[in-house]
Amino acid sequence: MTAFSRLPRPHCISIMAMLLVSPLTFANIATLPRSSELVTIDGLMDEEAWKYATQIKIDTETNPGENIPARVETIAYLLEDGQSLYIAFDARDPDPQAIRAYLQDRDTAWNHDFVGIVLDTYNDERRAFEFFANPLGVQMDLTNDDVNENEDESWDAIWDSAGHINEVGYIVEMEIPLNQLRFPNTGGKQTWGFDLLRFYPRDRRYRFSNNPMDRSVNCYLCQFDKIEGLEGVQPSRDLEIVPTLTGSRTDSTDEPGTTPLQSGDMDAEAGVSIRWGITPDMTANLAINPDFSQVEADVAQLDVNNQFALFFPEKRPFFLEGADYFSTPIDAVFTRTVADPDIGTKLTGKRGNHTYGVFAAQDTATNLLLPGAFGSDSTSLDADNTTIVGRYSRGFGDASSLGALVTSRSGDDYHNSVGGFDLQWKISDQHSIQAQYLHSDTEYPDEVATEFEQPTGSFSGAAIHASYEYESRNWYGWLQHVDRSAGFRADSGFVPQVDINQQLIGGGYTWHGEDDDWWTRMQLRGDWDITHDDSGRMLEREFEAYFGIGGPMQAWYQVGVLSRDTLWDEVLYKEQKISFYTEMQPRGGLLLGVWARYGDQVDFANSRLGDQLRVEPFLDWNISRHLFLKFEATMLQLDTKEGRNVFDAGVYDVRMTWQFNRRSFLRFTTQIQDIDRNPDAYIDEVDANTRRVGRQLLFSYKLNPQTVFFLGYSDNHLDDDDLDRLEETDRTLFLKVGYAWTP
Repeated sequence: MTAFSRLPRPHCISIMAMLLVSPLTFANIATLPRSSELVTIDGLMDEEAWKYATQIKIDTETNPGENIPARVETIAYLLEDGQSLYIAFDARDPDPQAIRAYLQDRDTAWNHDFVGIVLDTYNDERRAFEFFANPLGVQMDLTNDDVNENEDESWDAIWDSAGHINEVGYIVEMEIPLNQLRFPNTGGKQTWGFDLLRFYPRDRRYRFSNNPMDRSVNCYLCQFDKIEGLEGVQPSRDLEIVPTLTGSRTDSTDEPGTTPLQSGDMDAEAGVSIRWGITPDMTANLAINPDFSQVEADVAQLDVNNQFALFFPEKRPFFLEGADYFSTPIDAVFTRTVADPDIGTKLTGKRGNHTYGVFAAQDTATNLLLPGAFGSDSTSLDADNTTIVGRYSRGFGDASSLGALVTSRSGDDYHNSVGGFDLQWKISDQHSIQAQYLHSDTEYPDEVATEFEQPTGSFSGAAIHASYEYESRNWYGWLQHVDRSAGFRADSGFVPQVDINQQLIGGGYTWHGEDDDWWTRMQLRGDWDITHDDSGRMLEREFEAYFGIGGPMQAWYQVGVLSRDTLWDEVLYKEQKISFYTEMQPRGGLLLGVWARYGDQVDFANSRLGDQLRVEPFLDWNISRHLFLKFEATMLQLDTKEGRNVFDAGVYDVRMTWQFNRRSFLRFTTQIQDIDRNPDAYIDEVDANTRRVGRQLLFSYKLNPQTVFFLGYSDNHLDDDDLDRLEETDRTLFLKVGYAWTP
């Protein structure tokens, strides 16, 4: 089936005229011209201003080919008007009907054709902003922390884009307001690093750039060309005010199947978020009575035969902005610990080599993660707490930094404070070191300490992370040491295991295919680690190895083996497992794959060794330009060594989305968790059958990430040994409106 119908040809004559008028730029430093001509972002490029734009060819294939000529022609056009940066891409294609482009929500079109720009606005080769759009203008934006090698798509800027498919390819236009970027206050011209990119997914996924990439260098931003311009432009001190109104009503029952749902009251709350550029180098955020609830349901995860708490990523906008400022090797800052605050404030900034951030929140609930060597517990206190987090780092050398972090969380009869230092040292293009030391001081309420067997009174602990990495074109390796004492707590972060001392060594080799090979890349990697507790007992010793190969249809196949000795209930068990993973795109708009593992597994509930099969299939399918299906599942089966079934469990997450246009969609989500246990195979009494079903219908309209309208309905059902069928436990109607206003 054709991914889209042929669209009318745009103003190609104007484009050809531009090619004749403005010479192409090949220098390492390009000039960014200023224009007073109006530019309309419509994907047509028929404005007079584009004739005077700097033109740069995206002419180098960096993956899978290694700095060879690009297979298709792409030219980028860049200019500015003192308020915004404008970029247009003329992306030619020998077969326009093969272009992969669909209407989807922002930050989801990574398997499509798309183009974009990466901007190192401080030109310090440490952090960058990334802006991409597919041929229909669907936006994707990220921050890039090159020091920690982390891209974060949770950051959302307010910018404009439009795309148009034509008979020779497609055109994408972008307008990026300068008030959405952070850059130095130089008073003269700005010099930024930049990378222009085009991704071209066909039988292989090709990456084209204006910058050749040296695979023997372990940094990305350090390989950028530079662009010079924006004379006299100052970082924004704009004020952005986002009032919000939320309303919801929940009907629920504590005894499903016996007591009908009780009608809940309509709960309406108004709030406001404020973003203020205090100085060119400092930005403040304030949220008063914020709606910190999530509109979208978390991806369903299976919590069966697990030792430690499951991780769910942050999705709330207030915490996502500048989140990379608080990132360190130890996850000492995890903002989902802030559950229901009345007020939140944040201050972030960068001046020269100095980067800093602080946030504070007054929370009406106190969620606690109680870690241990063999597992973690959690509880929630119906009590207020005040959370304060501060972070400072000073850059030195090439993409290196020395930083400090402090966190504090306190309430009635409770406190937790953490402080320490960290180092990111890029020794050379291949060698780097990370290190962090943290010390904590904690006191829990007496009832929590007693119930969960925690220390009484005030206690303290320390955590150390130290790692070395080597990375070249083919070889890579790493060493790591982790030490967390039994008394260490990071209640503002996510540290589910303590009382461990771990050493790890690993490495691997990558083969890169030639253009005429059927495969694109092969990789062999493995690691060995050993973990003890503070008393010297060995908790775990593990070796694992994997071999993978990439082939046609953008496929990746990987097999692996694992051998592990693990201590549980004073017995050292031997686990041996094999695994298989594959993903592929057999056609445009269809991604499918599966991960499976089979082998020995400790049955933690019954303290014995069993046989486990774990299968995790997934599917992303653009059924049409507007209709998108996403499916993820985890299926788990555990048997005793004698062949008796212990449990069969599965969790299924199905999301069907009708995308009306780039800004609005209607999504229906169904999540099912089904657990069948064999009570005869358990030491303690358990339910034989538990089934939970949750559904959500959501309409979303986003003029931009802050001007939004959500309307939704959700319900939950339960079936267990005490019920004869699925019974409704609750249902909720909700509405949220937000508007971004700039005075």
